Amino acid sequence: MWLHIKLKGEQMAARLTEEQLQQTEQFRKSHVPPRNILQFFREQDVGYAVSAQKIYNVVAKIKKNPMQGRNTVEEVLCLSAQRSYTVFYRNREESNVLSDIVVTYDIVCND
Repeated sequence: MWLHIKLKGEQMAARLTEEQLQQTEQFRKSHVPPRNILQFFREQDVGYAVSAQKIYNVVAKIKKNPMQGRNTVEEVLCLSAQRSYTVFYRNREESNVLSDIVVTYDIVCND
């Protein structure tokens, strides 16, 4: 009974379009803060109804997605291999636990 009165004048929750999701991903690759992404979308469309929290959630999802379930150490090793870095590491003798890791660019190793 009172629901229509409480919601009167509230913005309707909206979702990002596919184009906006792609723009958000490009902005994050350029290290644009979420508040600036939201400001950009609001400048494009005056009646923009997506909240700041939605932008932060999308940015968090974008950050988490490339790791594809890997932990932080596995992600560092994967990115090192992709970007031609040299990785030196030692395991503990009694177990297969990683004890030390050094990541260096090839120029340092070849001199």
